[in-house]
Amino acid sequence: MKIGNRIFDTENKGYIMGILNVTPDSFSDGGRYNSLDKALKHCEEMIEEGADIIDIGGKSTRPNYQKISDGEEIERVCPVIEGIKARFDIPLSVDTYKSAVAEAALSAGADLLNDIWGLKYDGKMAGVIRKFDVPCCLMHNREKAVYDNFVEDVISDLRESLDIAERAGIEKDKIILDPGVGFGKDYKQNLTVIRELDRLKAFGLPLLLGTSRKSVIGLTLDLPSDKRVEGTIATTVIGALKGAALFRVHDVAANRRALIMTEAIIKNGLN
Repeated sequence: MKIGNRIFDTENKGYIMGILNVTPDSFSDGGRYNSLDKALKHCEEMIEEGADIIDIGGKSTRPNYQKISDGEEIERVCPVIEGIKARFDIPLSVDTYKSAVAEAALSAGADLLNDIWGLKYDGKMAGVIRKFDVPCCLMHNREKAVYDNFVEDVISDLRESLDIAERAGIEKDKIILDPGVGFGKDYKQNLTVIRELDRLKAFGLPLLLGTSRKSVIGLTLDLPSDKRVEGTIATTVIGALKGAALFRVHDVAANRRALIMTEAIIKNGLN
């Protein structure tokens, strides 16, 4: 898969997506990087630690998040996208489910669209992705964590997102799927979707796992968001074993090391 100016061999290698929240209210690092200078500095740090992609978000999606206008979200993300593109050679993802924000961010230079609603929130989103001919990550999500058959329902929901993409003319080789840990799921459902991640390989598409510092880890370990590095690493290792190709994380260096070690065991052990 080509993202920006780089080829990602998602069938044979795992990649780290570093999280850059330019918001005042994200659940883990809200307010830490919501100025251009701070955002650029943190981006540089993540690149040095081995990030393969940077995912920029201008709107918190934590529980009870504060709603903002499209214009405010655009004002947060576009200067950061332009600033990073002017200084660094790394693919950029924009984390938004609004078509107006997506259009502005892609015009500013973003290389990938990361939609937490899998094209189901904004009917214009699929058309924007097709217009710019960029890869996209389609995440599983629901308003409420109510299911008849949890894993089968997740698969069915993702199939609906893929149907929307196909109708819009988005090429299959430009799609990544995300099981949506922490979205529309309760504690046990989050654990289950990680454990059953390999079932999504049946789609034949790259999988992204985004568990970093999330509540499923906090509830398991009884730890605050800034103490969940080891729990996140455990999910990265499990994700790699289950076939995920991209890992969206706050702590780039630690997860990258864990991923390299996991891949060495998988690929280089004696048969």
